[in-house]
Amino acid sequence: MTGASTQTDADTDTVLELYSVRDAARLFGLTESRLRYWIQTGFVRPSVRQGGRFYYTFSDMIGIKAAVELLSAGVGQDAVRRALDALRRQLPPRVGPTSRLKVCSDGETLAVVEEGEAAWDTDPAQLVIAFGVAALGGQIAERLTSAPPAPADRILGAREASAPEPIEAGAGPTERNELPTAYRLFLSGCQAEDQGDLAGAELCYRRALDLEPSLAAAHTNLGNLFYRRGDVAQARRAYERALDLEPDQAEARYNLANLLDEQGDTEMAVAELRAVCSRHPGFADAHYNLGLLLYRLGGLAQARHHLGHYLGLDPSSEWASRARELLSQPAP
Repeated sequence: MTGASTQTDADTDTVLELYSVRDAARLFGLTESRLRYWIQTGFVRPSVRQGGRFYYTFSDMIGIKAAVELLSAGVGQDAVRRALDALRRQLPPRVGPTSRLKVCSDGETLAVVEEGEAAWDTDPAQLVIAFGVAALGGQIAERLTSAPPAPADRILGAREASAPEPIEAGAGPTERNELPTAYRLFLSGCQAEDQGDLAGAELCYRRALDLEPSLAAAHTNLGNLFYRRGDVAQARRAYERALDLEPDQAEARYNLANLLDEQGDTEMAVAELRAVCSRHPGFADAHYNLGLLLYRLGGLAQARHHLGHYLGLDPSSEWASRARELLSQPAP
């Protein structure tokens, strides 16, 4: 996609600009796997899903920008989550790319104010981020209209030599931010994993945890590596450690559920998947797996509910035909 697509909002008849995961990755210098992980964990979620694909609205893009800048400034993930919650509450329902708003944060508090207004009584030098919404909109439009489309077969996360430079901070202290070492190592691990360098990825995740043992996402990704090489015991410990640190992390709980089912603890797997579906109702694969487990256990009504929900979220996936086949079978 070389530019944003559009969708008409049924409630307001306004046309929404939509941006793909690839667009966002290219614009902000992130790997697509990182954005997909953020989607699964509910960190920054796209507001629109069409044809089995996620799309970001402009409001979502503001959230990505704020998340990247706060993380780059060394703000902890829990504080960033709180800041993003505050951002969602304060942004107007249909904020546009020409809006005269500014997003400011000192790392603890976030405020959305009119351009020219002070966020609160604080020294501007204490601000961690401060960027204008209109400036971001202009940068997005310029990048998407001028940059060539990324090749469809590119390795996820690989930065092409001809790819545009990622959007930088708008003004002030944001321009001086650098990634904290642990998070930079974590991102390097994600990129290595995308490129098939599993040993390099493991080394990066372990080094990140040496510096920041509470980085739950690194425990989750290590668990995935352990699982891929057949070390189920270590994988389970890694997922459980991630959930100890971040109980609402969907990916760790989802992967733990699948592992539990393979070990024969199906009832516990069902409980874990129920928790994922309850807290993250847009996590399509969790609904699919829960539907299969419930179908296997004889809970047909609940299985049909979750399989139907899955099809509503991802009707064109490779597993959709199997879900439809199960739903078409008559109830006993």
